[in-house]
Amino acid sequence: MKEGKVITFGEIMLRLATPDYLRFNQASEFTATYGGGEANVAVSLANYGLAVDFVTRLPKNDLGRTCSMDLRKYGVGVDNIVYGGERLGIYFLETGAVSRGSKVVYDRAHSAISEIELGMIDWNQVFEGASWFHWTGITPAISQGAAEVCLEAIKEANKRGITVSTDLNYRKNLWKYGKTAGEIMPELVAGCDVILGNEEDAEKVLGISPEGLDITGGHVEADAYLSVSQQITKQFPRCKKVITTLRGSISANHNSWTGVLYDGKTLYKANNTYQITHIVDRVGGGDSFMGGLIYGLITWPENDQKALNFAVAASCLKHTIYGDYNQVTVEEVEKLMNGDASGRVAR
Repeated sequence: MKEGKVITFGEIMLRLATPDYLRFNQASEFTATYGGGEANVAVSLANYGLAVDFVTRLPKNDLGRTCSMDLRKYGVGVDNIVYGGERLGIYFLETGAVSRGSKVVYDRAHSAISEIELGMIDWNQVFEGASWFHWTGITPAISQGAAEVCLEAIKEANKRGITVSTDLNYRKNLWKYGKTAGEIMPELVAGCDVILGNEEDAEKVLGISPEGLDITGGHVEADAYLSVSQQITKQFPRCKKVITTLRGSISANHNSWTGVLYDGKTLYKANNTYQITHIVDRVGGGDSFMGGLIYGLITWPENDQKALNFAVAASCLKHTIYGDYNQVTVEEVEKLMNGDASGRVAR
């Protein structure tokens, strides 16, 4: 892969979370941070030392400026953010425990980026010096305008020979503007070189599921995703790699975590399946995987196995970090990837 800046595009929101494990009706205060799929990926990449810009539309007010400052603090480029609209999207998080799952309530209608239009972003300028573009299925779910601008970006990236990646990220509660994921997403996915998604994403977004298996059963072996990967590469011939995260939800606090990568010929399985027994925060787990994967594919372009192992280890560590962002270093990821899961004090 050629060297260059990574560009991510999507919505960032104010995250208001109940403290500890309180339910919404118990909370008298919320902890405020920022987060959103593509911004989370950008922060991961900046932590790993890559040049990365996050592109979005923010309101020109104190919240928009504070959000931009927060990204800059982590080393993410914000010069191509455009300003306009009335509000920053918000999401409320109630963290689950044991058999009670977490809950998310969105308050993002009429956010600045939901009212974005073609031509508002100068993609010619954005992609100057870029070698990678990343987006997720959350962005085209926000509004027709966001979907159109996302497609505008993908087409420009394709013209420039920039690698394009997506996380399918199906969110049923977001597709509210009259179009379904199945109507919008295939045209966008057709411009992608790298596709990440779990079994629900593939089924709900692309109509693809593991052959002969019930994906609602709660446990699917890694080999079952070979058929999904083969169907995706057949349907989208531009795609060079299909990656799937495999999460086993034993409880809200205990998940197993691994992944597979298909390169058109071989299905690679991650060397480790991690048992994450005391989850601090699982929000952003998939984004941390994508951040690790992009870093791995750029850093070790001839070693898909190593890139996959890095992504799984990075996202395992994310589950120990509060907030949407995965605030870990390359050295910490490689330590876990190479077998040191002791958690001993470093001094």
